Amino acid sequence: MNVIYIMWLRQLKKYFRSKSRIVGSLGQPLLFLLAFGFGFGSIFRKAGEGNYMQFLAPGIILMSVLFTAIFSGIDLIWDRQFGFLKETMVAPVSRFQIMLGKTLGGATVATIQGVIVFILTLIVGFRPQEVLLLPFAAVVVILVAVIFTSLGIGLASTMEDMQGFQLIMNFLVMPIFFLSGALFPLQGLPGAMDIIASLDPLSYGVDGLRYAFIGSGSVFGIATDMTVLIFLALLLLFIGSKLFERIQA
Repeated sequence: MNVIYIMWLRQLKKYFRSKSRIVGSLGQPLLFLLAFGFGFGSIFRKAGEGNYMQFLAPGIILMSVLFTAIFSGIDLIWDRQFGFLKETMVAPVSRFQIMLGKTLGGATVATIQGVIVFILTLIVGFRPQEVLLLPFAAVVVILVAVIFTSLGIGLASTMEDMQGFQLIMNFLVMPIFFLSGALFPLQGLPGAMDIIASLDPLSYGVDGLRYAFIGSGSVFGIATDMTVLIFLALLLLFIGSKLFERIQA
């Protein structure tokens, strides 16, 4: 447990020491909120779908969580290149504990980032309709953070090249985000798009978070959302730990 705590604490210290990283990571969510929220708001309203900012905000919050979580794998590659990972690997502790500590640390950082963006959405006009469901919203955010932190660390465990990791992550991240229903409703999509969206793990997070904030409009159903998110969190933790155990520091 000490190793898990140490790795978790190290991830948090790295995050809070880098003020430029915190500020810089808010640029993209703010751009999406302003450009899409106000740019397409009138069109969304004319289509009879209501306030677009209310619809958009949950997706932008999870976009921030997604990007922060999945790119936590970069820290693993940095540790590998600068020798810190090798020092950690020779310690008499299991690699699973090391991976779990890094995953929980990365997921905590991603969750904090999501909270910051949530506050940002409140500033630009978003208003949660169901305050009593905010604890449920927090659970959804944490599960999404764990899923994509595990994915990022698992993939980083198989790579040594920073540029290669960034290319692969960009190839994965943008489709995951854009096909999740964060920017547009999932109802009434063409057959192929509907299948792809249903296979996107972030779709269930966006659906669950939107329900938690608005109290209605769930596409898959809350039970399905939570079942999928919990299953994926456990599955990717397991896969990520197996990939991490094979890493050559």
